[in-house]
Amino acid sequence: MTLQINATAPDFEAETTEGRIKFHDWIGDGWAVLFSHPKDFTPVCTTELGTLARLKPEFDKRNVKLIGLSVDPVDKHTLWSNDIKETQGFAPNYPMIGDSDYNVSKLYNMLPASTSGDPATRTPADNQTVRTVFVIGPDKKVKLALAYPMTTGRNFAEILRAIDSLQLTAKHRVATPADWQQGEDVIIAGSVSDDEAKKIYPQGWKAPKPYIRIVPQPK
Repeated sequence: MTLQINATAPDFEAETTEGRIKFHDWIGDGWAVLFSHPKDFTPVCTTELGTLARLKPEFDKRNVKLIGLSVDPVDKHTLWSNDIKETQGFAPNYPMIGDSDYNVSKLYNMLPASTSGDPATRTPADNQTVRTVFVIGPDKKVKLALAYPMTTGRNFAEILRAIDSLQLTAKHRVATPADWQQGEDVIIAGSVSDDEAKKIYPQGWKAPKPYIRIVPQPK
């Protein structure tokens, strides 16, 4: 069972490819995406790490830090990064956590608390539940959690779209409809009464049903 939305993201200290970090301090006052991988030198994850490296400027624009995790040690991550650069055209340009003691994987409920032993003896299938994406806000709360099987590569364009929604709705009392994209109409949140909405949106709103109140995206 993954962490629930609005749960505090567990803090931890860990070695990464960019040095030792304390997670909450590393996040600072911005946003973060923690994404995990069952094993180094696995094919789908290789494509994902390269894709995220290519898309990093888009996350930077949104004040979102990226950090990866695998249960292999940091020195293996460094070797893997050479393969990622060769096959995908981009090497990881964000830290990768070496979780060889399974500490972070257990804290984030990606592996059972009983997991132990040498990570080198474990197969990707042993770690198949370590395929999760956590979006964490400046308040260190989990804002979104997604878990994927090993055979399905992650869609990071969708994660960027979701971050756009999370950041918008954190600032304004609105919600975003299905398939919403930046700049499109939004829905006044259900927690806003009609009387409040009239003050926020004096120009009014479209309402195909009383509970669906549509307005332009706030600036």
